[in-house]
Amino acid sequence: MDNKNIKIAFFDTKPYDRPSFEKYGKANNVSFKFFEAKLNEDTAELAHGFDGVCAFVNDTVDAAVIDRLESLGVSVLALRCAGFNNVDMKHAYGKLHVLRVPAYSPYAVAEHTMALLLTSIRRIHKAYLRSRDFNFSLSGLVGFDLHGKTVGVIGTGRIGRAFIDICLGFGMKVLAYDKYPSPDLQNDGRVRYVELDTLFSESDVISLHCPLTDETYHVIDEKAIERFKKGVVLLNTSRGALVDAEALLAGIKSRKVGAACLDVYEEEADLFFEDNSGHILEDDTLARLISMPNVIVTSHQAFLTEEALENIAETTVNNLRQLFDTSSCPNELCYRGGVAEDCKSGKCF
Repeated sequence: MDNKNIKIAFFDTKPYDRPSFEKYGKANNVSFKFFEAKLNEDTAELAHGFDGVCAFVNDTVDAAVIDRLESLGVSVLALRCAGFNNVDMKHAYGKLHVLRVPAYSPYAVAEHTMALLLTSIRRIHKAYLRSRDFNFSLSGLVGFDLHGKTVGVIGTGRIGRAFIDICLGFGMKVLAYDKYPSPDLQNDGRVRYVELDTLFSESDVISLHCPLTDETYHVIDEKAIERFKKGVVLLNTSRGALVDAEALLAGIKSRKVGAACLDVYEEEADLFFEDNSGHILEDDTLARLISMPNVIVTSHQAFLTEEALENIAETTVNNLRQLFDTSSCPNELCYRGGVAEDCKSGKCF
């Protein structure tokens, strides 16, 4: 094993990123230079002299950035997340190895999703604010039981399945949709795979746990909302653009959507992860959503647990070490890949 020192430019750094990455980097001879700036065409120059870059969900890795990174001698883009919709994967082919963290504590996101749901339906956020003012009235705080209700889960990967397990523990009925149904879930007897139309019309709660692709973009749009059961609670802790925000706002105003819990938003890139409290919010749609009494918005924090941060750092560092030590593709996202035959045979994305 060569075990050469790997130098990585780390973009969009937050205080909670550093401890885990410094820990695993030091143990595996990977040096991180932490930049607070997001990766984009203007900041790509910061990667000069580095072997690779580490990026997050709101960094911009388009054709211009990829070309600039390649010209600087950068050979790898390590995504410290599962999603990759912010990367021009086709343009990256033959230019950059693209790595990601396909799985990290699915319980972090699944548990946050349930926390949002319980907060919404039991009005916990409202009760908290009241009690801070010594207002102990129960008026307007009536919720409903989850037991016996039907939850529709779109996407049954690791996170979706973890959320399903939680819902089953609450005694809920589970409908599921996935382009590639899981055989063991399909034969479980407690989960029923259905088409989207059925899921929309029969679910009391709908939760999104699928990746953002051309097929899933705005999977929740005006037409979908029209098919919803009246008063449905919509949960999105996956990717913002799965939901047409304007259509959701209209659905809330028409009372078709009873409540919405959002940890992501399709135009979040310049807003989430930053303190904007001293600024006027120019995104009117987000401002109107936040103002609604039946909407809860958190700032893309579903992943933010100690366990998940450890998993993300460990997997990212292991991906980098495997790539540089063995010249092999650590996961399916590496477009160029260490083994050309694998890429040509379609095993890469």
